[in-house]
Amino acid sequence: MKKQDRKCRAEALEKANVLVEAMPWIHRMNGRTVVVKYGGAAMEDPKLCKEVVADIELLKLMGMRVVLVHGGGKAINQLLGKLELPVHFKDGLRVTDDATMEAVAEVLIGKVNQELVWALNEYGNNAVGISGADGKTLVCYQVDPGLGHVGEVRKVNTGLIQSVLDDGYIPVIASVGCGPDGLYNINADIAASKIAQALGAHTLAYLTDVDGLYGDIDNEESLISSLNLYEAHLILDSGELSAGMIPKIRSIVEALESGVHDVRIMNGTFPHALLLECFTDAGIGTVFYQE
Repeated sequence: MKKQDRKCRAEALEKANVLVEAMPWIHRMNGRTVVVKYGGAAMEDPKLCKEVVADIELLKLMGMRVVLVHGGGKAINQLLGKLELPVHFKDGLRVTDDATMEAVAEVLIGKVNQELVWALNEYGNNAVGISGADGKTLVCYQVDPGLGHVGEVRKVNTGLIQSVLDDGYIPVIASVGCGPDGLYNINADIAASKIAQALGAHTLAYLTDVDGLYGDIDNEESLISSLNLYEAHLILDSGELSAGMIPKIRSIVEALESGVHDVRIMNGTFPHALLLECFTDAGIGTVFYQE
């Protein structure tokens, strides 16, 4: 006979309390579309990646229509280093000449996308991998000739994404788009925002390698838990954001203005950050609201 000790009962009670706390959030999100952008250091650690994939699968089991959009900047840099190709950024966007575009497509479509699909499908037949070029999902035009094959999303054709969702799968989308002259590299934050807007998503979640938005980047105690659209505009116009944060905050503002209910930034290197941010009262990152 196995006896249950007080410690086990206490741990079980704690888990039950977490589920009760999450219940209203789960009820509110059931049937909603959630777009998750996955990138940064959270993609580099296999253990963390497994936890993120499990969280995404759990969202689906809770009744949410989950779309996963991914980048792969560090993996791209690694390949460019092996190919002895330069790495340049301008205003947070990768300068993408012909050779770099080939490397971007190879990494995002041929490697990272397939790895994420494989990881999700470990839980069953759950995921379908596509790129923004498939079905002309992300139609682009060139941002700036000086940036090369960097695309600004002109149109999102949601037909392929909706078909995948309606069939019960998680679309895993590589942030590569198409234009009249070939493939384009798209900032994954911007791609996720555009997709969320086009789908009428309830929530857009950025899993990245920062805890959220800080009032003072040098002060860990200054993490901002929530702010509204007006406050986000003020921060964007302040000139105090880092180059890498500029396109992210800009994409957040645009998503909110287009009707996305809330946008969340969280540190994907923290275990189960996605669940903690979306289904607990305290949260773990920064949430942006329309009002």
